[in-house]
Amino acid sequence: MISVLIADDVAVLRAGLKAVLAEDSGIKVVGEASDGKEALEMCIRLRPDVVLMDMRMPEYDGSYGTRKIKDAVPEVKVLVLTTFDDKETVDRALSAGADGYLLKEMDSSQILNSIRAVAGGISVFCDNVFRSIRKEAAIPQDAGNYDLTPRETDILRLICDGADNKEIAAKLYLAEGTVRNSISRMLEKLGLKDRTQLAVFALKNNIV
Repeated sequence: MISVLIADDVAVLRAGLKAVLAEDSGIKVVGEASDGKEALEMCIRLRPDVVLMDMRMPEYDGSYGTRKIKDAVPEVKVLVLTTFDDKETVDRALSAGADGYLLKEMDSSQILNSIRAVAGGISVFCDNVFRSIRKEAAIPQDAGNYDLTPRETDILRLICDGADNKEIAAKLYLAEGTVRNSISRMLEKLGLKDRTQLAVFALKNNIV
C-alpha cells in the first residue's frame, strides 16, 4: 500500500485529488496539508511514501516545503503536481529535490501511474517539463568530460527512461547490487544526491 499526503492550498482540489486516488486500491491518502509548512509537519509525523506537492502556496511554498521535507525525512518522495510549467518554477522544484513534476491537466490514470513510479524510485516528468529541461543544454557536453564509464553512461540513459534498478540490471545483464553501486559512484563523482538529479544532469548535457 502506497501512502500519500496531498499538499495544496485549495480545499476543493485536495478533495478532487483524494477522490482520484481512491480509485486505486493500492494507494491510500493519509493526510491533507494546506501549505508546505503543514506538509513538513505531517511528513515528520506520518512518514508517507509520497507527497503530492503544489508549487504556489502560503507559508512554505512548494519548493521550500520540498527542500525542508527532503532535509527532515529524505526517504519521503515528493511529486510536484501543479498548474505551472514555467522554467523558474520547474527549476526551483528540481533544485529543491523533487522526485517528479506533473501538471494538474494530466488525466487520473497518469497521476496514479506516476505516484506508483515515484514510490518505486523512478523519477517522473511530464512532457512539457522534460522538453524544457532538454532545451537548457546550450552547449552539448561529452559524458567523458565527467569521467563516466560506458557502463555508467548506459545506466544513466536507462534511469532517464524511467527504469528501476532491477530493470536496469536485466537490460544490461548485471547484478542488481552492481547497478546500485554504479549509481552511488556516479552520484559521488558528479556531486549529485539522487536519481532525479542524475536524470536532470543527463538531459542538460545531452547524454540521452
